[in-house]
Amino acid sequence: MQPQGHLQMVVNQTDYEMNPQASLDAPRWQWTKGREVAVEQGVPQHILNGLAARGHVLQLHHSGGFFGKGQIIRRLANGAYVAGSEPRADGCAVGF
Repeated sequence: MQPQGHLQMVVNQTDYEMNPQASLDAPRWQWTKGREVAVEQGVPQHILNGLAARGHVLQLHHSGGFFGKGQIIRRLANGAYVAGSEPRADGCAVGF
């Protein structure tokens, strides 16, 4: 899951312009094998329908360790930092 989770965080922040916290909060997916894809509860129904229409076999999972855990700290162009903490586990983003 680690490289898939990293990819999802990068895509969320660069393509969908999410901040680190929103990126971590978003529902995740995980390719498991063949056409099998595990999806976290909260993935919009139209996405699930589109995947199923393309022949994917979907496994719905509740939030938790199955989809990894993460923390993000990003330095902005102006030198400020913005951070996010995983909602699926203990943790926090703290500035100083």
